Amino acid sequence: MTSKPTQSIGQLEFVMLMAAMLATTAFSIDAMLPAMGEIAADITPDLPARASWVLTSFVIGLGIGTFFAGPLSDAFGRKPVLCAGTAIYVGAAVWAWLAHSLEAVLIARMVQGLGGAAPRVVSMAIIRDLYAGREMARIVSFCMTIFILVPAIAPATGAVIIAYFGWRGIFGAFIVFAVLTLGWLHFRIKEPLPLEARRPLKLSSLVASISEVMRHTTVRRAIIVQTLVMAMLFSVLTMIHPIYDVTYDKNDSFPFWFALVAVFSGAASLLNAAIVVRLGMQAVITWTMCLQVTISALILLVMWTDSAAYFWLFLLWQFVLFCQASLVIGNLNALAMEPMGHIAGTAASVVGAIATVFAALIASPIGLLFDGTPRPLLIAIIALTIPSVVVMLRIGRAS
Repeated sequence: MTSKPTQSIGQLEFVMLMAAMLATTAFSIDAMLPAMGEIAADITPDLPARASWVLTSFVIGLGIGTFFAGPLSDAFGRKPVLCAGTAIYVGAAVWAWLAHSLEAVLIARMVQGLGGAAPRVVSMAIIRDLYAGREMARIVSFCMTIFILVPAIAPATGAVIIAYFGWRGIFGAFIVFAVLTLGWLHFRIKEPLPLEARRPLKLSSLVASISEVMRHTTVRRAIIVQTLVMAMLFSVLTMIHPIYDVTYDKNDSFPFWFALVAVFSGAASLLNAAIVVRLGMQAVITWTMCLQVTISALILLVMWTDSAAYFWLFLLWQFVLFCQASLVIGNLNALAMEPMGHIAGTAASVVGAIATVFAALIASPIGLLFDGTPRPLLIAIIALTIPSVVVMLRIGRAS
């Protein structure tokens, strides 16, 4: 039987560290939101809408990198892959910082996404190395509680950096965050995947592992739901700033409202940690999605004729959507990873890569539907939530 190194790190510190690693990608996206206007004016003044590609190019690189990070960490260990990914992430941040054309920035951001996939995937693999089942879901919930603070403060942080250093200074913050997180993990966690548990990096083994992941009915359905949930979040990130700016004329206070909603919705992760062991992951996910579609439909009816008059109602809906993410995403990861402990890295890669890439493809056209009101976003969320509920009910019947 494979023996794993005894970890001296306490559970609270472990949760904080894993949350910081998971938050690397959120920080890399959300901190850029206040910079869209400055980026457009600086490097794409003729077509300012292309500034949003700075976000999508990172997501595309993240999705591609996610596919490779897991198998590499299964073969070479968690920490070496994390070090390599961080080096790529930091190098690409320097490249983007110095770039003076939109094309160069987009390429650098895609490469940065490739490197950023390492902390995202490796953190989930490390959690699965050390925990399983509902206890893993509980740990992930605690991680999400702390994780939610990063996207909460990221837009405000980005706005402050822009005010003092310009939009390029945000890349310096990315570098500092990544280096500090890597140093923290390096000194506080022993390699959790011993040599005898590693899987050789062979094409045949990789294909077999991917096939095993995709053949498992529960894992496959969990991936579908996670794709739809992430598509909701990407759609919100694409349209949230225009809604605050155009619909409600609150461009200057956008970071404040975004942070306020994110911080309060983080309580949903604590709620999930308290109930998931007793109710189970499937029940929490299913009931949360049912509640989401009901609330979204009611708010859509109220706001149908005059969206601009209902800012506080929109703020409530945003809060509900962020709560859904806190209650659902961690449980979906745990649900998908539970049967895949022996190939945790590859499984985390397959789940993350498929969900990220297809979610981005779904969300991209949704962002083009903005008509000056939140209605297209509400309709899109309802359309994505309904099939999620159907798939979760099928998972429950299969179990």
